[in-house]
Amino acid sequence: MQIRTDEIKVKKRIRKDLGDLTQLMESIKTHGLLNPIVVNERKELIAGERRLESIRRLGWPTIEVHVIHAPSEVAKVQMEIDENLYRRALSTSELSDGFSKIDKIRNPGIIKIFIHFIVRLVKKIFKRT
Repeated sequence: MQIRTDEIKVKKRIRKDLGDLTQLMESIKTHGLLNPIVVNERKELIAGERRLESIRRLGWPTIEVHVIHAPSEVAKVQMEIDENLYRRALSTSELSDGFSKIDKIRNPGIIKIFIHFIVRLVKKIFKRT
């Protein structure tokens, strides 16, 4: 569900420093918002303040949200903690594997290039007949 960014109420939060949002903003510009922010029925932010602020700085008028029921202030704070505490960053090895995979896709070896050339050539030949 999309809602206007100016409708979202950001009340007192646990996180005090949003940090540098430059890379997150670049990612959102390139790939879009991969995960919606979380708000309650009153459009109060539960999780995703960095994403929301990045969207606002990009000048986007709306943002994708997931609306949940937060029965109390305690529940809202617990959800904010959970959102930030229980995620797991990629390990150095996983990150290295990911960048290696991107490099292989962007720079295929000469054999792979030759195979793709042959496949395209064969397809062209059989299209004509």
